[in-house]
Amino acid sequence: MLSAKFAPWHLIPFSWKYAKLRLRRRPVLVHFEVTMRCNASCGFCDYWKTSPEMKAKELDSFVDAAKAFDPMVVTWTGGEPLLRRDLEELVGAVDRAIRFKWMTLITHGAMLSRERARSLWDAGIGQFSVSLDYLDERHDRARGIPGLAARILANAEAIRGEGMTVRFNTVIKDDNLEEIMPLVRAAESMRVGVNLSVYTDFKNGNTQHLLRDDQTERVQALVRELLEFKRRRRGTISNSDHYLEQIPRYLRGEMTEPCQSGKDTVHIDPYGGIRRCPDFPVDGHWTAYDGYAPIKCDKCYYACRGEAQAPLRTDRFLDLVASP
Repeated sequence: MLSAKFAPWHLIPFSWKYAKLRLRRRPVLVHFEVTMRCNASCGFCDYWKTSPEMKAKELDSFVDAAKAFDPMVVTWTGGEPLLRRDLEELVGAVDRAIRFKWMTLITHGAMLSRERARSLWDAGIGQFSVSLDYLDERHDRARGIPGLAARILANAEAIRGEGMTVRFNTVIKDDNLEEIMPLVRAAESMRVGVNLSVYTDFKNGNTQHLLRDDQTERVQALVRELLEFKRRRRGTISNSDHYLEQIPRYLRGEMTEPCQSGKDTVHIDPYGGIRRCPDFPVDGHWTAYDGYAPIKCDKCYYACRGEAQAPLRTDRFLDLVASP
């Protein structure tokens, strides 16, 4: 299963809730961006430039939004959400407010100790998603945090060893193509998951790590390796087969169908604003949400685009019931 919190029978109420949300044309996944502040200094993201003064404007509860949307999946993100000292209270309140949901936390991992993980797990988090693009000090340099990769690997193993669920969020870049399979195999040996996405310059215009045209054949070979790994051992890679299959097509500029972001997923920022996509401007307060129509946009290949387009094939159900 996607989380150690769930058993196979949970697929029944989750399937019912999923169907109900789709029939009502409501988002299946709601991202609660609890802060825009961050203590990393990634070159592809400007959240770390957020003024400390914005802390005073951050919401002290997301319960009303959780009740209004009643999503099947809740993601706690930022910025760096672990900067919120009241994060356990925020999570616990939403956990008590809605039923049959899966809650995950996205973090850069520098502040995720085994003890903090346990307190958040007890509050309601069902998975810790930790950003990891390299297995060595290159990740430290990219995030501006010395010793980060080693800390992530040690803590992930310790957290998983206590029965909690951990997943690495890994971005495919121009300089880590040869590191993806070693990272996947390392995750397999630790019994943690991996979710892959493709680098985009949409956040702040940094084109440094965009995949190049001369890397197309290598990317296609990597996709074949990933799919073969999945067919041999489901549970480690959480991307759908469809998402992986479409990566070369996206990179060739052949993906012309409208983006579904905002239909299945929405983002609520720390101040109550709602967005269809994390890299789009705010459209107003979340209480004014009236749905989003698909749009033509090829700026990224995030999961909120790629997975929203994935058909309900048998392999997706095999992924759901598999464990790392």
